[in-house]
This record gives sequence, C-alpha cells and structure tokens, in this order.
Amino acid sequence: MKDKDVKILAIVGMSGSGKSVVVDHLVEKGYPKVYFGGMIYKEMEKRGIERTPESEKNFREQIREEEGKDWVVNQVVAATKNLIEAGQKRIVLDGLYSWTEYRILKHEFPGQLEVLAVVVDKELRHKRVGRRPERPFNIEEIKERDRSEIENLEKGGPIAMADYYVLNNGTVAEMNDRVDEVLKKIEF
Repeated sequence: MKDKDVKILAIVGMSGSGKSVVVDHLVEKGYPKVYFGGMIYKEMEKRGIERTPESEKNFREQIREEEGKDWVVNQVVAATKNLIEAGQKRIVLDGLYSWTEYRILKHEFPGQLEVLAVVVDKELRHKRVGRRPERPFNIEEIKERDRSEIENLEKGGPIAMADYYVLNNGTVAEMNDRVDEVLKKIEF
C-alpha cells in the first residue's frame, strides 16, 4: 500500500484554534477529507441512536470502551486506504486527537503523514469559543474541556509532535495564507 506520491495531512489543535476553518480551506481546494467524528456519527446512525451533544459524548465513550481506544482511528485508516486505492494522492485528516491515534497513523502511513497544528493564544481562543455560533462554551466550560482533552484524550502529544505550526491570532485570510505556505513547502 506504500505509495511514495501519497501525502496525508492531519490537522490538530485545541478546541477553538481554527482547525475546522483550515480543513474547510483545504476541502475548498479540492482535497478529500476523512473526518474522525464522522466515524462516530455513521456508527450512531447504523445503531439508530439519535445525535445530541449528550448522546454523542456517551457513544464516543461507549464505543471506545467496547471496541478499544483505537476504534475510530482504525475506521479512519480504512477510509484513507480506500481513498488511496481509488487514486487519491492528497488526503486531509480532520479530527486527530490522541497520542494513540497519532502513533497508529504514523505506523500505517510511514513517510506519508504530515501533521499541521493550528495554534492561537489561549485568551483569544477562549474568546472565540465563547462567541462561535455552534457549540459555544463559557470560560469555565472551555477550561474544563481543555483539561479533559489533554488528560483524557492525550491531545497534547500530537500537537507537540506536529511537523508544522500555523499561528491563528489574526484573520482567516492570514491563516489561510500561512496554510498555503505549508502546502507549497510540503508539495501538497
């Protein structure tokens, strides 16, 4: 399955850093994406479970307990391999969170996976999360989510080990320009 021409770009960052904005920018450029959360949603639909914030959280924990911490990433690996077999040479991964997932992806796609971390000053990130139209959090909720993502999801590892960093303290256009610089550098 090793194809030297294939490049996979995983986007990582804390909640509110701008990961989704970066992924949207990449999708607009025509790159296919594999969405980690989509694996959860697809399985919930298969099992007839209605999607609510509460049911998603409960199911995410339940599936990891039943099937293992690597269940989601195993679905992502299979979907990515399917895209490669279909002839895709550039693939975006949206939703890499944990150290376990990072290690598995590095093992499955040696020399093909690059990780791009989207970072923003904490105070600005917290303000943005509080203002966003979808899933806004107050300051206590975002601090708790940060703590939980670092302690329970091992989210810090993939961010710390990222190959590239994009600072998102300015406008969307400025961030997109920085992302485009990385794409050019890695020939994505």
